[in-house]
Amino acid sequence: MSNEKLTGQQIADAGLDGWAFLSVYGSVRLGTRIHTTTFANGLQVVGAIGEAAEELNHHPDLDLRYSRVDVWLSSHDADGVTERDLRLARRISAIAVAAGAEIECRSVSHVELGLDTPDHEKLGPFWAAVLDGRYVTGEGWADVGDPNQALPLIWFQRSGREEPRQRWHPDVWVDPAQVRPRIDAALRAGGTLVSDEYAPSFWVLSDPDGNQVCLCTWQGRD
Repeated sequence: MSNEKLTGQQIADAGLDGWAFLSVYGSVRLGTRIHTTTFANGLQVVGAIGEAAEELNHHPDLDLRYSRVDVWLSSHDADGVTERDLRLARRISAIAVAAGAEIECRSVSHVELGLDTPDHEKLGPFWAAVLDGRYVTGEGWADVGDPNQALPLIWFQRSGREEPRQRWHPDVWVDPAQVRPRIDAALRAGGTLVSDEYAPSFWVLSDPDGNQVCLCTWQGRD
């Protein structure tokens, strides 16, 4: 089976119902949410996923709650999603159906925090200290991340010093099919669509006070 990293379009063409392709901690992953009937039902689903993962020698990240199981898939050696992830995703979908659980990705999203600053070199170490994280830099970028990936990633965006300016803004990664429903809901809630210049990569919205947020997808990034 190929270990080649797949593009977003290749994954979309695979027709995986109930799975979202999102950026998570600087990499790309497949994610789904399995709604279970009881905690015991969730344990049953997790156990079956574990057996399939051992059989395929490919292991997902699982988050078990009382009424749901969140699943994330990626191939770390390829730094992305491969055919191995698609195969395991199909097995997991079949496991959910067999257990009488609902699988969906409408509610699956991932949040990152962007901090606009001209001085990430000064700010990065502070946020790493406060969050007990790691400040990592490269050519043209800088992040503060939680080694356990339990807290949102903070990434720094170069900005000017002019005031007033917004410093923090969330990036909310969603499945492309969820962009329009979320924009419509935001507008009904009193928000404003600031820009769709970079769609379908991201849309910029603001709340009634002018605080901005980006809705992001994999599209336009391959």
